[in-house]
Amino acid sequence: MRIIKSSKTILAVIISIYISSCSPTRRLTLSVDQPAPVYISSSIKTIGIIDRSLPSKQNKNLDKIDKILSLEGKNMDQEGASKSVHGLLDQLTSSNKFNKVKIINGDPINNPGLGIFPSSLSWQTIEQVSKKNNVDAIFILSFYDTDSNIDYNPVPVEIDGPLGMKIPLIEHHTTVNTMIKTGWRIYDPNNKIILDEFVMNEKVTSRGAGINPVKAANTIIGRKESVLQVSKSMGQTYASRIFPYRIRVSRDYFVKGTNNFEIAKRKAQTGNWDGAAELWNKEVTNSNGKIAGRACYNMAIINEINGDLNAAITWASKSYTDYKNKTALRYLNILKYRIDKNNQLQQERL
Repeated sequence: MRIIKSSKTILAVIISIYISSCSPTRRLTLSVDQPAPVYISSSIKTIGIIDRSLPSKQNKNLDKIDKILSLEGKNMDQEGASKSVHGLLDQLTSSNKFNKVKIINGDPINNPGLGIFPSSLSWQTIEQVSKKNNVDAIFILSFYDTDSNIDYNPVPVEIDGPLGMKIPLIEHHTTVNTMIKTGWRIYDPNNKIILDEFVMNEKVTSRGAGINPVKAANTIIGRKESVLQVSKSMGQTYASRIFPYRIRVSRDYFVKGTNNFEIAKRKAQTGNWDGAAELWNKEVTNSNGKIAGRACYNMAIINEINGDLNAAITWASKSYTDYKNKTALRYLNILKYRIDKNNQLQQERL
């Protein structure tokens, strides 16, 4: 039975290698720029940040009850919210995208608390705050809340006793899961537009052990510090929504058809893409339409690698229209999508 299973495994590997070696294409990956999820006009130069997460006076009693039920540490929500705001501040300041970024204090704005996303502020309020503080846009931490639960798990253990004897005990293991919830808005007072509305959740897990549940809970040291650290990171992460970013994408290119394709494949494998392109270019006028279509397609690939998307579209179009390469048609749509994204990127940089 073992021999049969081993034979099947070997056969599967051989088939996989055979299929891979027979495939007319190979895959490459490259980095492409993506526009920011949130567009911030270049005319916006000064930013104000407001922490709206603290509950308003009429809701403080309800919020105290919520703190008890959520097992929150003393002032943890207040300190966590401050960390998130400062994380956002640090990230926006270090980006050099804006002339000035500051935290706005002393503008009390009512908030229901209880970890819910409050209604948006009136434009009258936003305009008053922006004029008073001379800012072009306002980032607001609309809510911040932590919700925790404790899980107790008794575990049988043995400890060393007198005369080398093992003494059985029950040790209590405690796990505290703390969910951090934040909600953000970005207001553009000049155009009266809410540029973004976004909720973020992160979980922090703390563990401890002791001879009883209370002792086990007391061994969880550093939970608050972990929550504060993650809160700051959440503010920094939110800031990234207004910046372009890069992703890795995959592309297939043809490696079979003529001897030039075989040599070009090896050049590509060593990173010599320009050398591979020289060989592909020799095949774009091949009398065999299938070969010429593959060569034109590969020329589109090398132009995308080199950043010339217009040339890539020209080659991909030729591959499909002149030689009916269906792979080129799918690739052509990808290239057009990339150009649309690049136009968005250019708009952001103006």
